[in-house]
Amino acid sequence: MTAQTSAAEVAERSQPLGARISRWLSAAVRSTRPRQWPKNLLVFAAPLAGASLGRPDGLAYALVAAFAFGCASAAVYLVNDVADVNRDRCHPVKRNRPIAAGELPKSHALVLAAAFVAVAVAAGFAISAPWLTAAIVAYLAISFLYSMVLKHIPVLEVLFVASGFLLRVLGGAAATHVKPSGWFLLVCSLGALGVAVAKRYTELVTLGQDAIRHRPAMRSYRPGMLRFGQYGIGALMVGCYLLWAVGEDSDARNWHLVSSIPLAAALGRFAILTGRRTIRPVEDLIIRDGAMLACEIGWLSLFVTGLYVA
Repeated sequence: MTAQTSAAEVAERSQPLGARISRWLSAAVRSTRPRQWPKNLLVFAAPLAGASLGRPDGLAYALVAAFAFGCASAAVYLVNDVADVNRDRCHPVKRNRPIAAGELPKSHALVLAAAFVAVAVAAGFAISAPWLTAAIVAYLAISFLYSMVLKHIPVLEVLFVASGFLLRVLGGAAATHVKPSGWFLLVCSLGALGVAVAKRYTELVTLGQDAIRHRPAMRSYRPGMLRFGQYGIGALMVGCYLLWAVGEDSDARNWHLVSSIPLAAALGRFAILTGRRTIRPVEDLIIRDGAMLACEIGWLSLFVTGLYVA
């Protein structure tokens, strides 16, 4: 133990108990990545697309699914930060994470992760939705395997990052008993894959060679390849969305066809934002840019109108 570390511990212990508890709680909450919580709203995607909440009290069941995935993702973030603590301390942004900064002990993080796993797995049983439990277990297994092994395998690691988004969609469908269509799942899968590829592109062009040090799999990627992949995935997503819209009944078809315009605009804006050098998470670009939000609201308005008004 260094003299500096010892002095820091002494200073910490000299603070009032209330202040120490408050700091610990703040560190614990920040370690669960509150900015990532909106991802869990994907559990509402299947009920929204199907214009039905499925089983009675479907909204409550969807909220339980969102909570369960929130707990599961919190456990994953905690374990991942413990595993990557040394790399994170060399990263310009990740070094400020509570575990890397020494604000949350690794042992505490692992205990919290175990508690979150228990709550997440129990949620499906609590609402008699075994397939939700299966989706949660699959998400946890893939995520922990990713943290230990898969994140070092190029291409495969991107696919597994994208799978986390899709499992949220499937979990929401399972919780509400709404059967999603094949086209709908394909659109969601391509959207998730596009975000995952964009994350790698932004990371590579922003950090350069340092990106390889933080994520060894990055040495197999090239900016041009990732950018081309992002464009191609976006085009396929719009194409699949149009094919889904064409297959809708006559009342909703026109609204959904028109809704492809703000969807394409949102993907174009996303491409512009991810083309800039930034250390901000890609998810922030989706929910914090005014033009992007305008496109998203425009798409959602037309989409919902087609489902509930036409």
